[in-house]
Amino acid sequence: MSVDLARFAEIDDPFELLRAVTARLADAQREVTELARLRRGVVQDLHAKGMSYAQIADAAGLSRGRIHQIRQSGPAPEGSFLGVGGVVIATPLRKDAPDARTVVAVDDVTSGKRLEDLARSLGLDVASEHVPVSGDLDLNRDGLIAVCGPRMSADMEATYGRDPVLRWEKPDDGPWTLRDTRTGIVHRSGMDDDPSRPQDVGYLGRLPRPDGKGLILTIAGIHTPGSLGVVHLLVNDLAALFGRVGSHAFSTLVSVDFDPDTHEPRNVELLTPLYRHDGS
Repeated sequence: MSVDLARFAEIDDPFELLRAVTARLADAQREVTELARLRRGVVQDLHAKGMSYAQIADAAGLSRGRIHQIRQSGPAPEGSFLGVGGVVIATPLRKDAPDARTVVAVDDVTSGKRLEDLARSLGLDVASEHVPVSGDLDLNRDGLIAVCGPRMSADMEATYGRDPVLRWEKPDDGPWTLRDTRTGIVHRSGMDDDPSRPQDVGYLGRLPRPDGKGLILTIAGIHTPGSLGVVHLLVNDLAALFGRVGSHAFSTLVSVDFDPDTHEPRNVELLTPLYRHDGS
């Protein structure tokens, strides 16, 4: 008998037992999902390295039919780009004026909703929350996806400061920009030009938590259309991104051309390489 089953057998209160078993079943289902994701990823990696499915089946002691079934079913390996088991998607609350009521930007709502849909489609559990106007955010959690720039949160500003390649900068007399320290190029939003134009810059990265025990997936635009553009990239090119950076720490910038009326991305392109922070 497993340790859990033995523990459950000792619970006399039926409601406590019901809660305990329900929670354990949820944990078990997440574990099964992630094991299936890992197994499918192994098969895909072996095939990408030149092995035929027949060779994989023979070496693993499985039938060819079973290998094909694994390849075609189960959660996609690229889901682990977002998180393992489940994710928490945090978007910011805002105040447009000191005495104004708290609001949520429409673009932030859209970004959060599209990330939720993407994560669920990949077999991940999803929770959502808001970064309060104070900017205080518990960053030391597994599976956190923060759609929040440095302007909205000092905690996030400190997190972005751990990026060894890309720097958020704001002079006293100017708008936010993003500097690529490898090339020296400073990227600015077209929305800050005079005249303004419908182009923004988005940041995507996976950066260390303050406690050093994990990584945070971070998304931000110089303005909100930049975040929408990053989410567009994730929705449409997640497998390619995962293939290049896996679950490692990294960062990159994207250029986002958008509809000036709806802020919907029209064209999203990488402005920088996908910088792996381990130097690979």
